[in-house]
Amino acid sequence: MAKKFAKAFYKSRSWRLCRESYIKERVAADGGLCEQCRERLGYYVHHTVLITPENINDPGVTLNHDLLEYVCKPCHDREEGHFLDRGDRGKARYSFDESGNPVPIRNS
Repeated sequence: MAKKFAKAFYKSRSWRLCRESYIKERVAADGGLCEQCRERLGYYVHHTVLITPENINDPGVTLNHDLLEYVCKPCHDREEGHFLDRGDRGKARYSFDESGNPVPIRNS
């Protein structure tokens, strides 16, 4: 889920068009494979530069195809901060096995 400061951006027409054109570009290039593992189809258009309140309005960062990648859900969830517990602890609730399947982390 998008951070509060980014929700309007991710609902914007400019982002939807950029995302759509990037997916079409990746499908034409390699059928839409995940750009990280190259084993599964892409699912998310991921910003390779962390989007912050300072750069959210910079189209050179947010709408730049050179700073995007099309990734599958397991690869996206491995990215820092994308699969964290939303509670105060901020610790990951899952890790991934060698096949990319989520495995619950047991915190003691």
